[in-house]
Amino acid sequence: MRKGGKRKSTSQKQETEVKASSSSQENQMENHKLASQAKRAKTSKPQPQLEYFEDKRNLEDLWKAAFPVGTEWDQLDSVYQFNWNFLNLEEAFEEGGRLYGKKVYLFGCTEPQLVPYKGENKVICIPVVVAVVSPFPPSDKIGINSVQREAEEIVPMKQMKMDWVPYIPLENRDSQVDRLQSQMFILSCTQRRVALKQMKIDRLKKYEYCLPYFYQPLKEDELEQSTEVQIIFPAAQKPVFCEFDWELDELDEFTDQLIEADELDKDKKDAFKEFVKERVREAKKANRQAREARKKALGEMSEETKAAFVNMRFYKFYPVPTPDTPDVSNVKAPFINRYYGKAHEVL
Repeated sequence: MRKGGKRKSTSQKQETEVKASSSSQENQMENHKLASQAKRAKTSKPQPQLEYFEDKRNLEDLWKAAFPVGTEWDQLDSVYQFNWNFLNLEEAFEEGGRLYGKKVYLFGCTEPQLVPYKGENKVICIPVVVAVVSPFPPSDKIGINSVQREAEEIVPMKQMKMDWVPYIPLENRDSQVDRLQSQMFILSCTQRRVALKQMKIDRLKKYEYCLPYFYQPLKEDELEQSTEVQIIFPAAQKPVFCEFDWELDELDEFTDQLIEADELDKDKKDAFKEFVKERVREAKKANRQAREARKKALGEMSEETKAAFVNMRFYKFYPVPTPDTPDVSNVKAPFINRYYGKAHEVL
């Protein structure tokens, strides 16, 4: 009986050890399972959504590349505060467009206009691009003129650090420029804005009075026919600003009217009259020289060049409407400047 009891005790001990071992293995497996689940839970973080950016259009920055001639330096940032869209200009260079396959010279300018934006009317500096279809550059000169300046200046573009340079579309910017045979040229300015602080005021203001110059030898200039002169007579109190027409105005009567209106001191009457006569002589001389220069230019011009001037076309592009930009559709105008006159088409 004792021996039997001993075997039973030994058997129970072995069974207990087996159960303990089995329970330990189950616990280890359960812990491993929980650890695996925790690891999977830890590594299965939600993946961030991919952001997709629209590819840049081939000519998207063309309007920005064309320097806005005559815009005040401190207004440039306000021009670029909006993401203006010139899709109409870009499409004009595509097959079937007005500018497709043609040699084109482009310059920028700005027009301050009162336009609606976000429920109110605001004065916005609107960018405009003028495209000139021509086999050769329309001009290598810049006009400098304003009401404040006594005389107009016509100077070489390079004097104002401006020149016609090829515009390279986005898809060709890895190519060598001289191999592209570009048909698109922009009026560019290399004057650095950081250097403006060291520039003299008169020189700085010249940039604000710049206008792209164009001379059409086949058409008589309005200035050649004009009989008006701009008068800015210096005076102690304030300058006298007026226009005098030597065919329609009688000088004595004109001067007396200014005195009566308290625009001119009585003791300055004779000095003013001499000043006006000198301006009239200068204007008549300039008109005569312009007529002679045009006659000479026509005489020396080839038939091919004459045909180029006849077929030259001006296109004026405004930004297209978008939800993020002011609506400029009601302020479009064909007038470019006093040299180019009006555009053949406004878009």
